Amino acid sequence: MPAAVDSSLDVVCWFLNRAMAEREYLQPQKMHRLLYLAQAYYAVAYHGRKLMPAMFVADEPGPVEPTIFRLFDGGPPQIEPRPIADHVDHFLDSVWRRFGAHSVDHLSKLTKGHAPYLEARRRGVRAEIALEAMRKFYSPEHPGDGAPPVSQVLRPRLMRSHTGQPVAVRKWIPPTKPAAKPK
Repeated sequence: MPAAVDSSLDVVCWFLNRAMAEREYLQPQKMHRLLYLAQAYYAVAYHGRKLMPAMFVADEPGPVEPTIFRLFDGGPPQIEPRPIADHVDHFLDSVWRRFGAHSVDHLSKLTKGHAPYLEARRRGVRAEIALEAMRKFYSPEHPGDGAPPVSQVLRPRLMRSHTGQPVAVRKWIPPTKPAAKPK
C-alpha cells in the first residue's frame, strides 16, 4: 500500500510551518523525533500503512530519517510545501498537539527508551528501525513502556450531528486478536 504522502518532505514542511506559525524554532533533532513518532502512530492508526516513504535508523542522539538528516546538514533547504490530504493534516495536527510542546531532550529520551529503537541499536549504530516493530510497540495492545496509546495521540474530529450539534468522533481501530493455534 502506498504511503499517505508523496515524500517525507511534505511532513517536514508541515512541521516547520506549524512551528513557525507558533513562533517556535523547530530544532532538527526534534523534527526527527516528531517524524518518527508520526510514522509510528500512523502505522498503528492505519493498519501498518506508512505515513511517508521514509526509513528511520537508530542514531546516537535518537531515531533519525537519514535522507532528511543529510538534506538539513547545511541548514534548512528551500522547499515549497505541497498540499496534503485532510486526514493527514488532522493526523499531523494531533501529533503536534501531543508531542510538539516537549523539548528535544524529552522526545529523545522518550524514543530512545522504546523497544524499536533499542532493538535496532543492539544491531549497531544507524541500524534500520523496522516499521512493523514501531507499529507493534505503539499499538493499543502493547503494555505501555512510556508510549502513550494512540487514543491519547489522535484527537477526535469535530463533526455535526443531524441536528447541527457538534460531536467528537474518532476513527474506530478494531482490536487485534492473537492468531489461532493450529490443531
